[in-house]
Amino acid sequence: MKLKELCQGAGIVCPNGCGATDITSIAMDSQAVRTGGMFICIRGLHTDGHTYIAEAVAAGACCIVTEQGASYQKIDGIIFLEAVNTRRASALLYHAWYGFPAKKLKMIGVTGTNGKTSVTHMLRAVLEASFCKCGLIGTVGCESAGRHLENRGHDALANMTTPDPPELYRMLAEMVSDGVEYVLMEVTSHALSLGKLEPLTFEAAVFTNLTPEHLDFHGTMENYADAKAELFQKSKLSVINIDDPYANRMIARASGRVVTCGIDGNADYTAAPIADTGTDGVIYHLHSERAVIRVVCPIPGKFTVMNSMQAAVVALELGFGTRAVKDALASLSGVRGRMERVKLGPGADFTVLIDYAHTPDALENLLRTALPLKKRGGRIVLLFGCGGDRDRTKRPVMGRIASLNADYVIVTSDNSRGEDPNNIICEILAGIDPQKPHAAIPDRAEAIRQAIMEARRGDVLLLAGKGHEEYEIDRTGRKPFLEREIVRSAFAERRRQENYTDSTETGL
Repeated sequence: MKLKELCQGAGIVCPNGCGATDITSIAMDSQAVRTGGMFICIRGLHTDGHTYIAEAVAAGACCIVTEQGASYQKIDGIIFLEAVNTRRASALLYHAWYGFPAKKLKMIGVTGTNGKTSVTHMLRAVLEASFCKCGLIGTVGCESAGRHLENRGHDALANMTTPDPPELYRMLAEMVSDGVEYVLMEVTSHALSLGKLEPLTFEAAVFTNLTPEHLDFHGTMENYADAKAELFQKSKLSVINIDDPYANRMIARASGRVVTCGIDGNADYTAAPIADTGTDGVIYHLHSERAVIRVVCPIPGKFTVMNSMQAAVVALELGFGTRAVKDALASLSGVRGRMERVKLGPGADFTVLIDYAHTPDALENLLRTALPLKKRGGRIVLLFGCGGDRDRTKRPVMGRIASLNADYVIVTSDNSRGEDPNNIICEILAGIDPQKPHAAIPDRAEAIRQAIMEARRGDVLLLAGKGHEEYEIDRTGRKPFLEREIVRSAFAERRRQENYTDSTETGL
């Protein structure tokens, strides 16, 4: 691609006489630079790309994109471009490199601390019931018209909901090739703060809720909220959960039409009455000026009401029919790692649920949702941990929530990364009532095994934090960790022991 085209797409001044230069590739990592390529210098949290300019040139870079105000040494014969912010410029450059794919797609963004995955999957079900080809970008994975898209640049030690520009815009280009019409994207505060979505405009954007999370990055809840609010400046339609304390901040920043959803207060769309049917999900009537729709959603939990309501409202406001909304929501089979029941087979007299809950609010909602599911004489048994190298302030808070709402708590590891898991566990235990039944088992696999072996009739065992993840990250790196298989293996061991006991007692 000609340098002039890239500069025009990114709003960067192209030096006289350089516009016809052929650029063979773009890289944000000096180790990925190829002959004739462009290297974008990113000021990271730990390193500064400007210090790798010589390395990039040695690898064959013919063009360097620098950030205004940065310190670096120019090299003769190399084209140097200057951007106000190279992170935001990188998104624009990659968008141009892949042929401006977002201009050919209808983007729908969902942001908030919790509920993003559920809302995007619910909305995809509605749109697909209306015969639309959909793309999906989020925590559980990325898909194009039902085809899995690999995140090739994915950091093995990260859990990236919104991919970095090199992968994001490649994926959008693939979606265009696949004939995708709508893209459902989970939008994180990091992606907004770091300018990953600079070229994008959205047909609709959803605000689910805001609770303490990522404060190690944002510093304060106000900064966190301001980062989220940027999405609504980029959207033609904003669908806002009016029951959340930060709703008005999102509304104030919205540049397009605003529609509100509420359970507890006045809103454009409300849900009443609500019937919680336990494991069979929720039933409610969705009220608006235009109609009243009876919604049945088989996913359990009060949070399902707001999640499904927002998915329905987006679809209705974009002109999709009520029949598609009702049929799609009623036929949902759930989202992997979100209140997911592990099938144990014959002989199981207790329930195991896997959920991604890893924030205080999500953990409390999970525990409240599980309470009606336990049978007479059963317990709510919670197994959870907190991620390493992340917000430490939530650890004792989650410990307190656990001991207040669960009958028995097992504190264990959950992606300890560079930290000592025992230190993380100690910080969680600081919030747990020492008089309440609990245990600390650092090895998560062993913790699950013991929980299964000791489960009682009627118990509900909640494995929180990992959800859809199939890996564990510690100081040694990333390794496979299939929580469902660990559960089934432990249950098989339990059944073998039970059968052996039965046979010895009967003299067989």
